[in-house]
Amino acid sequence: MAILLRSKTFLSSRLKSLPRFERCKQTLGERGFQAELYSEMAPAPNPVLHPIDTSKWKKIQASKVGITGSMISLPSWIVLNTLRKEGFEAYLVGGCVRDLLLKRIPKDFDVITTANLKQIKKKFHRAEIVGRRFPICRVHIKGFVIEVSSFETVAKHDEDKAKALSSLIPNGCDEKDLIRWRNSMNRDFTINSLFFDPFTFKIYDYNSGMSDLKSLKLQTIIPAHLSFQEDCARILRGLRIAARLGLSFSKDTESAMHNLSSSIEGLDKFRLMLELNYMLSYGAAESSIYLLQRFNLLNILLPFQAAYINHQKSTQNSMMLMKLFFNLDKLVSCDHPADSSLWIGLLIFHLALLNNPQDALVVWTFASVLYHGKWKEGVEFSREHTKVGVKFVPEISGFSETKSDEDLAKEVSQFASLVQDSVCALTETSSLFESMSRYSFSPCSGLVFVPKKTARDAAKIFDLMVDDIESFVNGRQRESPGINYHLLGKGDPRETRYVLGKIILETMKDGRLGEGTRIANGEKDHLQPKVIEKNLANNQLPLKKDKKRVPSLLNPEAKQGLPKKQKSVDSNHNISELYAAIKNQLAKEEFQDLAKKHQKLVEAYKFSEQETSLMQGNILEEEKSHLMNQERTAVKEDTHKDDGKKKAKKDMKISNKQRKVVGKYNLSQDTVVNWQKLYGNEGCKEEVKEKTGKHEPKAVKRKGSRTLLSSLFK
Repeated sequence: MAILLRSKTFLSSRLKSLPRFERCKQTLGERGFQAELYSEMAPAPNPVLHPIDTSKWKKIQASKVGITGSMISLPSWIVLNTLRKEGFEAYLVGGCVRDLLLKRIPKDFDVITTANLKQIKKKFHRAEIVGRRFPICRVHIKGFVIEVSSFETVAKHDEDKAKALSSLIPNGCDEKDLIRWRNSMNRDFTINSLFFDPFTFKIYDYNSGMSDLKSLKLQTIIPAHLSFQEDCARILRGLRIAARLGLSFSKDTESAMHNLSSSIEGLDKFRLMLELNYMLSYGAAESSIYLLQRFNLLNILLPFQAAYINHQKSTQNSMMLMKLFFNLDKLVSCDHPADSSLWIGLLIFHLALLNNPQDALVVWTFASVLYHGKWKEGVEFSREHTKVGVKFVPEISGFSETKSDEDLAKEVSQFASLVQDSVCALTETSSLFESMSRYSFSPCSGLVFVPKKTARDAAKIFDLMVDDIESFVNGRQRESPGINYHLLGKGDPRETRYVLGKIILETMKDGRLGEGTRIANGEKDHLQPKVIEKNLANNQLPLKKDKKRVPSLLNPEAKQGLPKKQKSVDSNHNISELYAAIKNQLAKEEFQDLAKKHQKLVEAYKFSEQETSLMQGNILEEEKSHLMNQERTAVKEDTHKDDGKKKAKKDMKISNKQRKVVGKYNLSQDTVVNWQKLYGNEGCKEEVKEKTGKHEPKAVKRKGSRTLLSSLFK
């Protein structure tokens, strides 16, 4: 018996110590051997440990890959400088370095230093140490929070592992390199293991993170199964990063995510809420939902929504839920995030619609009142612009124009009450199971993790619509037409109501059966002409069809249209043809860029045919809206005139756009002069005369687009 107990103890100790050696060996690329060794159920001999090949460690000059000091936030600079002046090493680390390389605004800036946590806390007036397993110091500066970690914390957390790693380092290795490398081995993904020293302007890469970033690949530092067993929250974090950046997965990472997806049920509810909020509030909600569905995680986190998506796929109906998140993504981003009350509001709104389908006019009015902030304005807008039905099934039950204002007010108020009641499905297991009875064959673990206080705050958004909707006044200040992202991020109910209404209105417009309206930030736009609607339905570009409604290519911001005198200028007929050809070519290239964007998403995420169709439809809707906005801008600007001072500023902007077109198409100076005479653009003559070579135009970067990495690592 004693021998048996000793054998079990020996086996247990061997299995516990084995992952340390496995992680140490990963740098040598022996992942297959490690996975096989780890799966053995009997004691195995110690693996042969080889010295680390330090020649693969890279130091890159940050300026050569496009990073500048101005890209770092002021509060981060204050923290870095304070630590540096006290004699400590301080670096930016993790996701912020990755985002800087991708020319994206980081969600936050994380600092790591050689100072310990107590020393860090003493150096700042407002700082607190938080966390148990991996404590950090949160420093409050100028309204921002900078998370500062210590090299010492990770080193103490696993001393045995640190000793094992140190034994692999050849003699003569720089001590600072050794400290950074040890820390990098404890991180989740290679692209998050980069260190940036803003004082020497060097980036330190010990795990081929730059290479994976260039190829847009998500790869764990240690074997993926070991990494996710060590911390299963890395699965959610990896999906979030991939959704936001459009990354593909390495084979072992994708396999491990599938195999270990159910392990996230053991995570703390607060952690689950935190990760889901990062996914849905920062501009990548739609792609995050698709990835969660693909890796069978949506069944765990949001089982009702997962069942809805599966049902809509099987019946080939349009997905209103995904349209809602698509329109949410167009309004928020990492630098302009929303509070969780916004996406919770969208979920309970859609849940109420599924359980209680509504007339289209009721939903239009509901959203319009949220958006405009007053009952009277909301009703007038909905009656004026909702002359057709909406194709969303089963959410929309039909369309009626004959409802009186009194009946409409009653139905909208009742629907607002149903929306509030639906919040229970996110906070109570019994309510969740009751909702799931609609999809009886779909799995449901009964997990709920949205805090009740957070859910109640989201439900309170609709209080004013339930009590007395005809007296409803949002009270939102509308001095500026745009969204107040500071208030939106804090969860201000007035700002959240406004944005929620805008998202629902845009979604209803996308689902219309006939004509619709585009809801701009703070103003109402007119209905689009039928000819444009027809062109867009056939995936045709109105830029090619209706020249009069398009601003001049050289003068896109001009407030007047093309001068009438152009019809009598016979000598410049060839120039006019050239202008039209270039304009059409630019429109064609813009559409091709959109197609490439769609193809990259499909290849990265390996979507099914139905998912691909849905994504393509949403992207095309975005392109249609962009083109219609261009045409509305042209019509609106045609009704105004410039004064001398505004024209001077305008011409400076024009010159930059002219120079790009001239450089791209190698136009001669004579051609440019004739072109200017024809279209009346004198603002850039002096700059054109200075032209000595080609000017490469910058790529048009829209929200959510990605800079080509091949240009960053040359």
